[in-house]
Amino acid sequence: MLGQFSTKASPLAEALTAIPRSKAGMKLMHQRQHMILMAAATKSFKLVGKPKVATKPAPPSTGGGGGGGGAPIVNAPIPSPGTAKRIAYNMLPSFGFNASQQFGCLDNIWTRESGWSVTAANASGAYGIPQALPGSKMASAGADWQTSAATQIKWGLGYIKGRYGTPCGAWGFWEAHGWY
Repeated sequence: MLGQFSTKASPLAEALTAIPRSKAGMKLMHQRQHMILMAAATKSFKLVGKPKVATKPAPPSTGGGGGGGGAPIVNAPIPSPGTAKRIAYNMLPSFGFNASQQFGCLDNIWTRESGWSVTAANASGAYGIPQALPGSKMASAGADWQTSAATQIKWGLGYIKGRYGTPCGAWGFWEAHGWY
């Protein structure tokens, strides 16, 4: 009687167990995890400053300093001395960015991400002004990464330069995706 039953799984069961191992299944799983993290992050973020409302950016200027490859240029006033914004404004040229052209884009991103707070954190583990994920990545820019605006900005500008080319390139990506 035992010889009648097959020990082999049904074709449906085999197909279902193969889904998570498939390329498409892994991509879906990754997208699901990303959506869960983003949902958790938006629920746990504490607003530190008054949010700015995005406006339609001006067309890129043709002046020197790198417009970000067609990314929008957002003009912003020079920030007050002694603030994290001023530190960033002064640090932009050391990364090869034209401060007057690129600061507005950077300000738009980091105002939305952290309100320029060195202690901004969310449930996904993102931390600081640039919302590094995990925050401990910023240790590569300095041991004082948890409390130093300069260290966080240095790391954040390096990240932006490596991934997007310019702050305005990062802002263009942020506008399209809601994150950078």
